[in-house]
Amino acid sequence: MPDSIMYQEEEHYVVLEADRPEEFLSAPELLAKLSAILERRQDDLPRELQRFSTVAEQARYLLENHCEFDVAPGHFLQWYVVRLEK
Repeated sequence: MPDSIMYQEEEHYVVLEADRPEEFLSAPELLAKLSAILERRQDDLPRELQRFSTVAEQARYLLENHCEFDVAPGHFLQWYVVRLEK
């Protein structure tokens, strides 16, 4: 029988950025970080994100469908789901 912890809603992510130490963020914290980045990139969004009318929708799409975003030339952001032990 599968362990119920596999189906918990609370997700955390390890976030990797160029020239920065890894950090662990909750889903809402990562969404806020992605939203802040996307707000600065509204004039230069990838075509895939241009179809969304709000920054929140763009950030949610990135979180749910990707694990990497090029922030600027030579600067990236990667995130991976992790399970933190309590």
